[in-house]
Amino acid sequence: MLLSPYPTIGERIRVALLWLWGALVVAFLMVPILVPVPLSFNSGAFFVFPLEGLSTRWYEVVLGTDRWQTAIGNSLIIAFGTTALATTLGTLTAIALSSDRFPARRIIMPLVISPLIVPVVITAVGSYLFYARVGLASTYLGIILAHTALASPFVVVTVGASLTGFDRNLMRAASIAGAKPVVAFYRVMLPLILPGVLSGAAFAFVTSFDEVVVAQFLASANQRTMPLEMFIGLRERLSPAITAAATLMMLLSIILLVVANLLARRGARKVKTFA
Repeated sequence: MLLSPYPTIGERIRVALLWLWGALVVAFLMVPILVPVPLSFNSGAFFVFPLEGLSTRWYEVVLGTDRWQTAIGNSLIIAFGTTALATTLGTLTAIALSSDRFPARRIIMPLVISPLIVPVVITAVGSYLFYARVGLASTYLGIILAHTALASPFVVVTVGASLTGFDRNLMRAASIAGAKPVVAFYRVMLPLILPGVLSGAAFAFVTSFDEVVVAQFLASANQRTMPLEMFIGLRERLSPAITAAATLMMLLSIILLVVANLLARRGARKVKTFA
């Protein structure tokens, strides 16, 4: 019996229903995220549909007032500090855990990525109680260290994925050629795992830039980040400026995550080509 190369009506219906179901799921997930975008262009002073008119006045408020400029500056300072520290520590940790000679690797790895599982509020309360005793509460360093604990697991996971295709014999060959371990790392290992490192750095930046719970416990009045300013604005002075700030944050997060995805694919292709 010969099978027809063309799909039957029943198969076409099933495929169409599958596409429809997929579209409904995507819409269910995306609509709550995209709702602030049109609201941010509302010319009125309230959250209303339909819009009273189109205007960029709320973007001018976010980008032009001292309160929001300070919040944006604080978010960037903390996010860049967290990214630098988390990328360094996460990369070194991933390199150590990728070695077969590292003791208790299967026990330490779950502990390293535990901040991804533990509720953020527990981390925030613990950080506050500890930092208050050592004088790090209400400081930029305290917030950066707390955010580093949350962001480092993303770096460990992405760099660890890049190291799965890395041949350790290259490091031995560099050592035989007379290169010191630090030189071999920068000349041999880092160029091959760089897409994974940059991808982890992008995730670390987004994690810190979007975080609000830890900042609420540790930040002082002069250290309010952009998400914290939005949260306070929802409680005290409800304004469409919050939607403009949310749209800007969402746009930045999407750009960084797209870049991270492209870097991860590039790293995968590089490892396959090298192999």
